[in-house]
Amino acid sequence: MLKHDDSLDRIFQALADPARRDIVERLTRRPATVTELARPLPMSMPAAFQHLQVLEGAGLVRSQKVGRVRTCQIEPTALRLAEAWIGSRRTTWETRLDRLGELLIESGDNDAAEEADDV
Repeated sequence: MLKHDDSLDRIFQALADPARRDIVERLTRRPATVTELARPLPMSMPAAFQHLQVLEGAGLVRSQKVGRVRTCQIEPTALRLAEAWIGSRRTTWETRLDRLGELLIESGDNDAAEEADDV
């Protein structure tokens, strides 16, 4: 049975949108104001702010308001959680593919084993 993790679901749901991935990408370089983050996006400021709220809700972004300026920065802990989940899946599939390659070699199907190594 699969272990369900709501925070991981929220992270991947937030990263499913290209505009939000763009925001996360830019925030990995440096903190930025909401205006700076919204400027290159093909949407209104309120729409960009909604995207930021989704990212904050997922724990990917943290913001702080000083006066009239809201500055956002990346929250690396959430990214590490997603990275760890992807890494564990990758390890599982690499192990399975290695076993498949070994079985194909043992069965004498070298062409199929070479194709499995290329994957």
